[in-house]
Amino acid sequence: MSESKKKVLILTGDAGLGHRMAAKALKETFISKYGHQCATIIENPLNHPDIPDIIRESQSNYDEIVELIPELYKFGFNISDSSLPVAMMEGGFTILLLDVLRELINKIKPDLIIATYPIYSTPLNILFKLDNIFIPIIATVTDLVTVHHVWFNTSLTRLTVPTEIVHKLALEAGLSKDQVIDTGIPTNPKIQSLKETKVDKLREELDWDKSLTSILVVGSPRIPSLMDILVTLDHSGHAIQFALVAGGNEALYKSFQETDWHHPVFIYDFVDFMPKLMRAADLIVSKAGGLIVTEALASGLPIMITHVLPGQERGNVDFVIDNDAGALCETPSDALVTLFHWLDNDKACLKEVKEKATQIGKADAAYKICEEGYQLLCQAE
Repeated sequence: MSESKKKVLILTGDAGLGHRMAAKALKETFISKYGHQCATIIENPLNHPDIPDIIRESQSNYDEIVELIPELYKFGFNISDSSLPVAMMEGGFTILLLDVLRELINKIKPDLIIATYPIYSTPLNILFKLDNIFIPIIATVTDLVTVHHVWFNTSLTRLTVPTEIVHKLALEAGLSKDQVIDTGIPTNPKIQSLKETKVDKLREELDWDKSLTSILVVGSPRIPSLMDILVTLDHSGHAIQFALVAGGNEALYKSFQETDWHHPVFIYDFVDFMPKLMRAADLIVSKAGGLIVTEALASGLPIMITHVLPGQERGNVDFVIDNDAGALCETPSDALVTLFHWLDNDKACLKEVKEKATQIGKADAAYKICEEGYQLLCQAE
């Protein structure tokens, strides 16, 4: 790492994919825009060996917890999202993380810190006071609407928010107008770069039929009705084709392969070219996770949401539906009715929903956040 370069430290977590994917999007964007001036490092302090095993392991068990006991997850989310529990949680994480963060900062000596996970702000603020140092901190909210109050730390240099709703919540929590910036949630910069690429060109590269309505399905083991929904859509009689992504789940991948499909199907296990698939598709079937919903909107894709987790995902669904950018389809009949409605009259409704999704999608969020970060670096010189 060149000593002449400014150092940007991105702190993330691994409870779900969204926080790390946002961090990766920011790192890739910093490299593409400011690679000659900045060196960017991603770290997860919760993976440090000094952190108790139960905390480290809770990240990898996150999906299993929310899949098996969603109501308990909802209860935990709601009960912790008020002033006293937030203060207690911040105090606990400060004790756990203070020495870990001190070691990390002394090692990397960052000029800017960006956090895509909400628990680091208070420990960093206390550390800076104890060690008499200052490093600007940008916290980047990674949920669209239902946001935990631990994000709203008044010591932050900047808080980037995805929607007007979250902007208002941040101001009500005590942050100033100068601290809060509307950017959207950072997504893979390839989504932005593919905006001008012709859809037919991408379908030709993927070997998809250019004439068929292309349905991208991003599978998850926690969507119990997924296969029933897909089999029902497969019998709809419409001129459609499926691109099925198992996301590395072996059981789901096997189910995709063993199904007797009546329409053209392209089956993928784990992919690293999701932006390309999204650009080539006409609509997407997925759960209501913050990452997939954000990327779909950034790609201008109508969203057929087939599963919603109690807690912050409920806000994602409301945001999509309130903006007419998709529909909640938790049963096969719901999905079938929505597909017929969207494809009727030469896809007139689908085109309208796509336009709405495009209007609220923010494919340039990572660029805006990196530009703000670079300005802070320049001001510190």
